[in-house]
Order: sequence, then C-alpha cells, then structure tokens
Amino acid sequence: MATADTHPTARLEDVAALANVSLATASKALHGKPRVSENTRERVMEAARQLNYSPNKLAQSLASGRSGTIGLVTSDLQGRFSTPILIGAENELRAQSTSVLLANARGDDALERSHVEKLLSLKVDGLLIVQRETNPRPSLGRDWGVPLVYVYGPSTDTNDCSVTCDNMDAGRMAVNHLISCGRNRIAIIGGDETYTASTDRTKGALEALAEVGLEPAGPIRYGRWDEDWGRAATRLLLDQGVKFDAVVCQSDQLARGCIDALKSQHLRIPEDVAVIGHDNWDVLTKSSRPPLTSIDNETELIGRKAARYLMDAINGQPHHGTEYLPCRLIQRESTLPLD
Repeated sequence: MATADTHPTARLEDVAALANVSLATASKALHGKPRVSENTRERVMEAARQLNYSPNKLAQSLASGRSGTIGLVTSDLQGRFSTPILIGAENELRAQSTSVLLANARGDDALERSHVEKLLSLKVDGLLIVQRETNPRPSLGRDWGVPLVYVYGPSTDTNDCSVTCDNMDAGRMAVNHLISCGRNRIAIIGGDETYTASTDRTKGALEALAEVGLEPAGPIRYGRWDEDWGRAATRLLLDQGVKFDAVVCQSDQLARGCIDALKSQHLRIPEDVAVIGHDNWDVLTKSSRPPLTSIDNETELIGRKAARYLMDAINGQPHHGTEYLPCRLIQRESTLPLD
C-alpha cells in the first residue's frame, strides 16, 4: 500500500540557504526577475530542484496548509501611522510571496474584533494589529489559532509580541541635539498628557537635561496635538518672560504653531530660538519656514520588524514582549548650530 510523503515541504528560506543567497535574491531568481546574475540564477534553480521546491503559490499553500496571506487591522482613521507601517510590512513580506489584507477598525473595539474574525474566515496565516497611538492596549488573547503581533500600540500582555518606537529615547534625542547646537535654555511644549507618547517624551527630555545639570525653561504644559496649542503655549512662555533659546515641541503640529508665535514677535528661527518637533510628518516639516528638524518614529521600520516577527511566529518561532525601536533625528534648518 502506498504511503503519504511525510517529507516537509521546502520553503523559499530553504532554497535561499542551500544556494547561499538572500530571500529576495532567491525570489527574484525563481520568478525570472532582473538584477540576478546567470550564475546565481542557476545556483538557485538547482537548489530548488534538489529540494523539490515549487514557487507556485497555490501548490505551496495546498502543501503547507497556509494561504500566503496575513491580515492587518488598523485603528488609524487617516492612515497617518498605519500607511508607512503597511508599506514596511509589505516590503518585508514581498520576498516571501505573502500578501496583506487590510481592514480599518476606525478606533472601535467591537469592529476590530469583527475584522479579526472576518480575516480569520479568509484563512490568513497571522495578524498584525496596528494602533494609531503608542498607548498600551488590551490583548485580544491567544485563542485565534494564528499568531498576532501588536504594532505601534503594544499589548499589555507580556506574552504577546509587540513592536513600537522608543519615545523616551526620542525625548532624550531632541534635547541632546539642541544642546549640541549650543542651546541651554530649553523649553518643552507637551502634547496630550493622556498619551504615553507625550509623557515618555517628557521623561526622556528631563533625563537628558538632568544629565548636564539643566532644568526646562519655564513650566511644561500639555494640550492638544495641534498648531493652536503650539501657538498658545509659546505665547504663554513669551508673556511670562521666560528666557529660552530653544523649544522641544512634542509633535510637528505643535512646532508649526510655535514657529508662528515666535515669528509674530519678530524672533528668528533658529538664530534666536531653535525649534524641534516630533513625528517627522513630511507635509509639515518640509513646508515649514524654515524647514523643521524632527524626530522620525521609524514607522516603516516598525512595520518591517513586526512582519518579520509575525512570519517567525507562523514558522514556529514566536517572539514575546515589547521591542522598542530607536527613533531617528532628521536635522533641518530650524536647529542649525550657533556660530
């Protein structure tokens, strides 16, 4: 009597390893894409033959019991943060012939759960759960039959896998940059205090100031994440006679409002006051006059790392806990060093 073949189905990773090339190169070679040398292509094809690997997506999914798709559920109405996260995830998954199905929960917990159930009915192999802010969020549990990775807004359950940005380090980075530019009277304009992004950025900024024996110039005030609050908070500093030569604004919207208020008092940026923002939102930073220095949250990198961890979990190697990825300073003209 014939017996079923119990040999495990070869994966693209196996072909790449045997041919000693990257996943991306193996995928290009197997799909006849350009920018692969003939020698490399032949090596990959020979490895595929040795492993009986078929790049046919349907054949792979039937053999492995996988659909070759993952679901991404976002709560970000405008796509402000979820769009680059999605781009990063897709870039990571493309070489593995895995597609992304997107659903928007619009900040509604019940709708989020409904989307999860719908995506599972479509046989996705795993789920990325994306929040619109970095506030910790309740876990959806682990009874779904597929792995979940929480993105931007980490799960409160340390057994879950979460990937977000390091806002405390971002706060330190902003202050250290201003100090390196020769500033030592640094004011801080906070965002919404109910957001951990705001309180974490404040903690990091205060740590950096304390390390060099400084305190913030004037009181730290919190308000909405918009230009109106940036203008109002800056006017309060000016009206109260606070002496400052730099301002850390906890969002680019706040920074734009701050710059408006400074200009209305004929103060020059950066000659009189240097201004730095957070989030590196291109529509604001590049159109600002002068262009605004900002801290980039590296959301695309977060998306790539989350997708990689999800694929690891799908392949039986789950990650646990929250990984905080470092942010990145983008210097522009609003913080040029003093002569």
